[in-house]
Amino acid sequence: MSRFEPSEDTFYESCPNSVCAFDWRYGSPQMKYVLSRREMLRNMILVEIALMDALVEVGLAPPEAAEKIREAAKKITPEEVAEREKQTGHEVIALVELLAEKGGDEVARWVHYGATSNDIIDTAWALTLRDALVIIESKLAKIIEALATRAEEYVDVVMVGRTHGQHALPITLGFKFANYTYELARSYERLCSAMKRVLRAKIGGAVGTMAAWGRKGLRIREIVCEQLGLEPHIITTQVAPRDGFAELASVLAILASQLDRFATEIRELARPEIMEMWEDRTGKLGSSAMPHKANPVTAERISGLARVARSLVTAFLENIVLWHERDLSNSSAERIIIPHLLLTIDQMLDDTWNLILRLRWSPERMYENLMKSRGAIMAEALMNLLIRELGMKRPDAYRIAKELAEKAAKTGKPLYEVAAEDPRVGKYFGLSRLYEELDPRRYLGPVKYLVQQAVYYADEVLEKCEL
Repeated sequence: MSRFEPSEDTFYESCPNSVCAFDWRYGSPQMKYVLSRREMLRNMILVEIALMDALVEVGLAPPEAAEKIREAAKKITPEEVAEREKQTGHEVIALVELLAEKGGDEVARWVHYGATSNDIIDTAWALTLRDALVIIESKLAKIIEALATRAEEYVDVVMVGRTHGQHALPITLGFKFANYTYELARSYERLCSAMKRVLRAKIGGAVGTMAAWGRKGLRIREIVCEQLGLEPHIITTQVAPRDGFAELASVLAILASQLDRFATEIRELARPEIMEMWEDRTGKLGSSAMPHKANPVTAERISGLARVARSLVTAFLENIVLWHERDLSNSSAERIIIPHLLLTIDQMLDDTWNLILRLRWSPERMYENLMKSRGAIMAEALMNLLIRELGMKRPDAYRIAKELAEKAAKTGKPLYEVAAEDPRVGKYFGLSRLYEELDPRRYLGPVKYLVQQAVYYADEVLEKCEL
C-alpha cells in the first residue's frame, strides 16, 4: 500500500480531503457562501433570466418563455451542471442545455439568444463581486470606526515616535491610531471608487458588437442592467476589460499592506524589551516548547496573508493582455485568483478586528521607554531653542544639542540638567525653564487638531461611500 493511500488505521478517514487551506482554515462563512459554486451558478442563471426578460420585452421571445425559464432554473443544481460540463467541455453551454431541456420548447428556442459566454460569466462575476465587496466594506468600516474611537480617546497618551527603529520625537497613542484611521479610510475611498468601474455588466454578444440583436441590442442591454441593478460597460470586446479586475486587486493589495503595517507595528511594540502594545493571548497557548511565550500569532497571520494578497496582483495584471477581441487565458487564472484574493482580505479583516479587540497597551511602559534616552529625544527642541532665542546658526546649535544629548545618555542625567550645567546654554536659561522647554509632553504640536482632522476625514468617507 502506498503511504499516501488512506487506511483504517490512519487518521485520514476523519480528516477533510481539501487541499486548499481556504476550505478549512481561512475566510468567513459569509464570504465562502458568496464565492461558492452554487452562488456563482445562481448569478449566471439570474443573467440568463434577465436576458430572456429583455428578449420578451423587445418582442423577440414570447411572454411564456420568461415564466418557463424561471421554472427550469429551480430544477438545476451545481452538481448537474458540473456533470453536463464533463460532456460538453463548456460550462455555459452545459447550463444553457439544461435550461433548454427543463424549460420546454420556447425556452429551448430563445435561451441565450444573441449572447456569448462572457455576457453571462462576466456579468455574474459583477454580481458576485458586489456581494463580496459589501462584506469587505462593512468589515473595513467597523475597523476604521474602532481605530477612530481609540484615536480620540488616547490623544493625550504620550509615547515614543520612532524612525529607522530609533527614538525620534514624542507622539501620542491617539496620533498613532489616527494615522491608521486615515490610511484605511483612504483604502475605503479607493474601494468605493473602483467599484464604479468594476461592478458593470457585460452584455454585447460575440466580440461585443451586439450584431445578433441588431437595433434592439442597446435596449436589451439596458433592460438586463436595470433588472440586475448594474451599470453596463460602455463598450467591450467579447469580454469585459480586465483592467477593472486588476484595479480592484491592486486596491485590495494596498489594503492588505496597510493591515500588514498595523500588524507589524503591534508585533514590534510587543517585544519584551519594548512591551508598549500587545495582543492579549489569555487562554491561548504560545510555543509548544516554551511555556512562557505569548506569540503574536494573529498579527503574524495578517502579515503572512498580506504576502499572498500582494503576490496575486501579478496575475490580475497579466490577464489584461488578451489576444484580439478575446482569448481564454484569463479564465483559469480568475477562477483561482478572484476567490482567493477575496478570501484572503476577508480573513485579514476578521483578524485585524480580533486584534483590535484584544489589543492592550501600557501608558506607564510608554513613558518609561520615552525617558530611557534621558531626554535625548528632545534634542531637536533644544536645538530650536538655541536658534530661536539665542540667534545661533543652525549647524552650531545642532552640534551643541547633539553633544549634550550624548552626554545625557552617557551620564544618565536628564538632558535638561546637562544643558543647564553647560555654560553655552545654562548662562541663558535656568533649570526650570529648560525643564519646561524639554518636557516631551509639551512638544507635540497641534496633535489634537491633526487627530480630529483624521477622524473627520474618515467619518466623511464612510458617510459618502456608504452602501
